[in-house]
Parts: sequence; structure tokens; C-alpha cells
Amino acid sequence: MFKPGDMVQAKKGGPKMKVLDVLADEVICTPSNHLSDEKITLKASDVALYKEEGDFGVC
Repeated sequence: MFKPGDMVQAKKGGPKMKVLDVLADEVICTPSNHLSDEKITLKASDVALYKEEGDFGVC
């Protein structure tokens, strides 16, 4: 479903994130606007591919 390099966003809103790795049903991401090495692990079912169409995502 997702692969490293994909840009995603939590379905409930939040920042655009870059996928670093995919492990079974989890996605390891880093916020795209951060310069740190922060990593966030989310369930794959809780994120969607990021799209800049219409409302520019949920914030």
C-alpha cells in the first residue's frame, strides 16, 4: 500500500509526512517540515496519501 518516499497525512489531520519504512501494518514517517530526525510510527490504516488538491489536506 505505502512505500518509502511516499508523502502521507494522518486521516485525522496533521502535518505532511514522508514515509521512511513500512513494517507489516505500521508506517514509520518523519514530518516533512522538520529538520530533525524525529520518527513517528502510525498504523497504515490511520494514514492516507497526501494530496494537494482542493482543500490541501486536513489541518
